[in-house]
Amino acid sequence: MQLNKYLKLKLLSLPLCLGQRLLSFFTKQCQQLNRHQFSKILFLTTLIISFSLGQIVLAQAPNSRTLVEQGIKDYNAGNFLNAIKHWQDALFQYKNDPSGAAIIHENLARAYQELGQNKEAIESLSAAIYNYNALNNIPQVGRMKSELAQVYNNLGQPRKAIAFLCGKLVEKSQSSESQAMEIKCTPESAEQIATKYNDKRGIVAALGILGEAYRRIGNYDQAIKYLHAAKQISPEYEFLVLNSLGNAYRNRAQLQELQANSALQAGIIEKEKELTQKSMADYNKARAYFKYSIELARSSKQALAEMRGLLNLIQLSSQTSKTKFFNEATNKTNNIYNDALKLLEGLPDSATKVYGAIDLAYLQHTDKRISPFTICPQQLVASDNKILNLLNQAVLSSNNLQSERLQSYSNGALGHLWECRGDNKQALKYTQNAIIAADSKLSSKDSLYLWEWQAGRILEKENQKEQATASYQRAFDILENIRNDILTAERDVQFDFRDVVRPLYRTLAQSRLELLYKGAVSEKGRTEELSKVVNTIDALKLAELQNYFGNDCVLSALNPKQVGELLKDDSFKFKNTAFLSSIILDGKTGMLLQLPDQTTQFRWIQDLNQQDANKIVSSDTLEKTIQKFRKSLIDAKKVFEYDTTTAAQLYDWIIRPFAENLKPDDIKTLVFIQDGFLRSVPMAALYDSQEKKYLVETYAIATTPSLRVTAPKLRARGVQKALILGLTKEATIDGKSFPALKSVESEVKSLQTLFPNSVPLIDTNFISKNFQNKLEKTTYPIVHVASHAQFGIIPEDTFIVAGKNEATGKNEKLSINQLENSLRKLNNKPSSVELLALTACQTAVGDDRATLGLAGVALQVGVKTAIASLWSVEDKSTSVLVKEFYTNYRNAGMSIAEALQKAQIKMISAKKSPSKDIITIYDNPAYWAPMIIIGNWL
Repeated sequence: MQLNKYLKLKLLSLPLCLGQRLLSFFTKQCQQLNRHQFSKILFLTTLIISFSLGQIVLAQAPNSRTLVEQGIKDYNAGNFLNAIKHWQDALFQYKNDPSGAAIIHENLARAYQELGQNKEAIESLSAAIYNYNALNNIPQVGRMKSELAQVYNNLGQPRKAIAFLCGKLVEKSQSSESQAMEIKCTPESAEQIATKYNDKRGIVAALGILGEAYRRIGNYDQAIKYLHAAKQISPEYEFLVLNSLGNAYRNRAQLQELQANSALQAGIIEKEKELTQKSMADYNKARAYFKYSIELARSSKQALAEMRGLLNLIQLSSQTSKTKFFNEATNKTNNIYNDALKLLEGLPDSATKVYGAIDLAYLQHTDKRISPFTICPQQLVASDNKILNLLNQAVLSSNNLQSERLQSYSNGALGHLWECRGDNKQALKYTQNAIIAADSKLSSKDSLYLWEWQAGRILEKENQKEQATASYQRAFDILENIRNDILTAERDVQFDFRDVVRPLYRTLAQSRLELLYKGAVSEKGRTEELSKVVNTIDALKLAELQNYFGNDCVLSALNPKQVGELLKDDSFKFKNTAFLSSIILDGKTGMLLQLPDQTTQFRWIQDLNQQDANKIVSSDTLEKTIQKFRKSLIDAKKVFEYDTTTAAQLYDWIIRPFAENLKPDDIKTLVFIQDGFLRSVPMAALYDSQEKKYLVETYAIATTPSLRVTAPKLRARGVQKALILGLTKEATIDGKSFPALKSVESEVKSLQTLFPNSVPLIDTNFISKNFQNKLEKTTYPIVHVASHAQFGIIPEDTFIVAGKNEATGKNEKLSINQLENSLRKLNNKPSSVELLALTACQTAVGDDRATLGLAGVALQVGVKTAIASLWSVEDKSTSVLVKEFYTNYRNAGMSIAEALQKAQIKMISAKKSPSKDIITIYDNPAYWAPMIIIGNWL
């Protein structure tokens, strides 16, 4: 093309910042280890970098140049839609000019990001990369890769961002030594391109966004490393790097705080103190970086960056106000808050202004760190009038910007304010506005489910029950669609599921059940409605597991069919099996009974012995009874005769209402799919006071997290090999002592007799390296662990106590992550691990998150079946029970659940038929009840 004129085009000085989605609150790493407000995250985002290309050639007619220039003016004025229109018109005229097209594509991408249109932004950036490659402008190719990486960060795909920025991923599971090593990025990556061409601003951008990506996957050490590297390169943008560093240190502090709380519950006091000190040190660094960032941004007249820093500092102070360490910060919060308000007034309309107004409106004095859109927040900092003014301003600014995403957030936030004030008419008006904006082009699903949920609550208050249920259902459907993005945070980054997602599932289930019992659903539709309740609760159980383990590996074998379909599927042999699912709702608990080819039965847990009409047992009463039952079993070995009163009461509440459906002649196995605190109940020990026998004496008992992740299948169990891991000596992990297991030796000998091809790794031979080596060389259908296993409230506190490493002189711990990595490598082999046995487990008492780890262990580590104990039991009696179980297990005609049932019944019958192994006291449920089957029971 003939070049007739040169035009100096000023490239937009645009932020390379994420148009931060509300989804980021619920997902990856800013996330809230701990339950913060949503909009906090909107200002924990990334670096703001401006690129200036200088001279470019545009050989087009004046009309083309006018379109480009008008687009720039519209963009700077916040009229992003108009800017896009002008640039798209200009782009057509530059289709044969890769130089001009590249610039326009680049600017289009930024405008799309401002509107939250990430798909279009990706297309424009990809086109820009193509054009710059054609021009052999490799430095700009690197910069565009950095911007593209940032868009993928925005989409909640930080690993893909890392691929563009470096090409190599440092996994968090690597040792601290390997993390400290310099990671050499691939030659075509953004970081290496910038380094090769000595493009300092490109290097800062790549390192800064790389740090943000690692922060989002929970690898805070690596994030801090890259952000410090970016900080050292260019002081020009130091205030932005400092703000990102503050975010990374805050996240790491939150992680350490969560780990400290977990260690405290597990009784590891020394570890709790160490983690608390580290947490406080990181909080201190975060605060210092935020303050310095504010000072530099202010001196550089960077109002948007200053606003982000102020919001971060305010929220940091309010979140940590319970500690003496932050008293000074708390006392100054009001001054900082007023500074932020004043700054906000002078900001041009922008995403930062909209989110800033919402954030300041919903800022709380309390440090509970809950989402403001699931319940009405308390102790707000601003006055009522100020809050209303801020939210109205947010709506006005979002309308001026013509951004549907911003309109959705601002209208939803204002609708929630009116909901909390009890003005349902105004609340519904703004909530519906939010739904319409979020639903446009389906570009804001991450907020749409929140507003549908909000609409459901408002409609319910207006007594429009059916419409409310429909809204809840839409919210549920959307949430299921994006659930993987929301729940698969790195394992150390767990938001408070109780406050965010779980209430929606339970609200929908309860709403449907209430419609059923109020006669709002015809008898014909009753079965369908119950099926929807079952699917909702099943989805909740899957979501809780996915959230606990923090990845989607637990759902890799998920059956796409719903539970009702599975029960009708001839390929699933559920012969003589009944499934009992619990559902804990607001104030009451229900039980669902499912039988193959039969209608689902539902009952509220009631006390049939009560004389008054209100017989429903409250969830609080049930939970206290469960705790009493569990404690009575743990303490039972101290008494000669076990008191079955509480066990009988629970039997009457849970099992007896279904007696007509659970005739022993027809039903041989009960499979429990438990909710919340009911996971910690050994159902085998429920006591039938009429028949004078325990539940396990009538039925074989098993448990599964969900039918959709359990594939019952009979396997040949004749001659099998076993890998036996054992610990006989006292051990110490993180300052916590674990007693010697004196009967492990006899337990190992019994297994070697039953399985002659078995291989034992005992004491110093039982270390992770040896375990891994054995699995790599040979497949063992059975992995039996005769050692302590702890299940904590976070996966990091879930581990098996291994032997002493002779090199260090310390006991090793085999984490659930290591166990998973080792066993999943075997899944492609024809004879992978069928059974994992953990015979000396311990779960955090009183915390149902710990039992999530126990419930999902078979699923997570990729074995078909796990047998484990709900608490530590005397190892001598366990040895006896294990021997009996494996003797039965070898019988190919007996299911796994039946094998355990027969072993438990033999111990129950100890007084009637004592032997040299099974002494009379073993009839006490303290010795046999805690052992449970998880997963495949056939």
